[in-house]
Amino acid sequence: MLAARRCLSGRTAATLPRLSGNVISRRSLSIAPNALRLANSSHSSNLKADLSSAPLMVSQRSNFHVSALQMAETVKVPQMAESISEGTLKQWNKKKGDYVNADEEVATIETDKIDVSVNAPKSGTIVDTFANEEDTVTVGQDLFSIEEGEAPEGGSSGGAQEESSGKGEEEDGKKKEEEQQQQQQEQEQKQEQEQEQKDQQKQQKQKQDAQKKEQQQKDTKKSSEKKPEPSSKSQSSSAKSEQAPSQPGSREERRVKMSRMRLRIAERLKQSQNTAASLTTFNEVDMSALMGFRARHKDRLLKETGIKLGFMGAFAKASALALKEIPAANASIEGEGLGDTIVYRDYVDLGVAVSTDKGLVTPVVRNVESLGMLDIERSIAELGKKARDNKLTLEDMAGSTFTISNGGVFGSLFGTPILNLPASAILGMHAIKEKPWVVEGGKIEARPIMVIALTYDHRLLDGREAVTFLVKLKQYLEDPGLMAL
Repeated sequence: MLAARRCLSGRTAATLPRLSGNVISRRSLSIAPNALRLANSSHSSNLKADLSSAPLMVSQRSNFHVSALQMAETVKVPQMAESISEGTLKQWNKKKGDYVNADEEVATIETDKIDVSVNAPKSGTIVDTFANEEDTVTVGQDLFSIEEGEAPEGGSSGGAQEESSGKGEEEDGKKKEEEQQQQQQEQEQKQEQEQEQKDQQKQQKQKQDAQKKEQQQKDTKKSSEKKPEPSSKSQSSSAKSEQAPSQPGSREERRVKMSRMRLRIAERLKQSQNTAASLTTFNEVDMSALMGFRARHKDRLLKETGIKLGFMGAFAKASALALKEIPAANASIEGEGLGDTIVYRDYVDLGVAVSTDKGLVTPVVRNVESLGMLDIERSIAELGKKARDNKLTLEDMAGSTFTISNGGVFGSLFGTPILNLPASAILGMHAIKEKPWVVEGGKIEARPIMVIALTYDHRLLDGREAVTFLVKLKQYLEDPGLMAL
C-alpha cells in the first residue's frame, strides 16, 4: 500500500509540470474519491499538499479532459467562371452574429452575367464580415468568417430572465410614478402655453388691424395721385408674383448606378451594332391553324403531362426545321478582326430571350432539332423559372446558335430585334391581331395575324436566304402537320 501511494504521488508530481505549460482550464484535472481513499490519513494529507502546490485545482466530479480551441473558418469569394474575376457584393442575407445552417445562402455577388450565391460551408455563427454591400470583390478575397457550432437554445438564459423580471417589476412601479408626474407637468405647461398663444394672437390681430387701416389710407392717397393704367399693371405684376411659386408637378431627379448585368447588356448590344451588317426582313403568318391545334390539345396535355402548350414550342420546332434547309442562318463568323472563317453547325442550340427585373437574358435550349414540341415547352418553362428566380448559371446562357425574341407578350406589333452575337440571325415574334385576310376563293375574312421579323448578318446571309427562311417558317406554322412529317 505504501509503495502504491508513493507511486501515485510520484506520477502526479511528474504529470503536473507537463500540464502546467498547456492551456487547460482549472477543471481539467479530476481524481475520483475512490483513489483518494487508498491512502491513509497521514499520506492523504501529503498528497493533498502536493496537489495544492500545483497550479491546478482538484474537482471531484469532473473528468480529466483537454478542450480543443475551435478556430473560425474564413470563407473566400468563390470561383465564378473562367471569364469572371470580380463582382459586386449586392446583398448580405445574414449579418454578423447570425446563426446559419450548412449550405444556407449568406451573401449574393452580382456579376455582368449571373448572380452568384455564397453559401455557408458548415453550420455555425457568422463571426465577422470583411466587405460591405456594393463593394467590388475579387475571386479568392476573404468574405466572412464562420465558427462551427450548434444553434443557440432559446431557454439557455432562463435564470437571468427570472432575475431580471423581478427587478423589472420594481423598476416598472417607479417608472409609472415618474410618468404620472411628467404627465401632470406637461399638462400644466400646455395650459400655460395655450394662454400665452391666445395673448399673442390677440396682440397680432390688433397689430394687423392697425396695419390694414394704415395701408388702406395710403392706398387711397396713392390711387388719387396716380393714373389708372400703371395701377392695373402693378396689380397684374403682383398677381403673377403670387402665382409664380406654386408650380404643379415634381421636378426631382434621381441618379442610380447601373448594375453590372445592365452594363454588360449595353456593351453587348453596342458591340453587335458595330460588328454585324444587320438587316431585317418581315412576313405575316395566319395563326388560325396553330391556334386551333393548341385549343384542341392543350387541356388534355396539361392533364397528362402537366405541360402548358404554348406557341414557343411550335415556333422553336419550325425554326429548327427551317434552319436545316438554310444552314447559313445557324452559322457564325470567327477569326481575327471582323472574321475570316464561317462555322456551320449540324445542331441547333436555341437561345430564348427572357425579360427579368435585372435585364434581358437568353437561356439556351440544347439540341432543339432532336426535341419534340412538348420537350421544348418543358425546357423553356424550366429555364424561364430559373431566370426569374436568378438561378441561371453561365452554362445555361452560353453558346446559342439561333435566338427567338417574343415581344408579343408585351403587345408589340412589330420590331427589329438586335443580333445576339456570335449568332448570325434572330427571329422576332409579335402580338397576334385580327386583320382582314384574303382566303381561298377571293373571300376576305378576319384572321389572327402575327408579324414575324428576321434580323440577320448580311455578311453571312443574303436577302434570298433570309426571305426563304421566313417563307419556310410561315409554311410550317400555317400547317402544323408538316412538322410531324
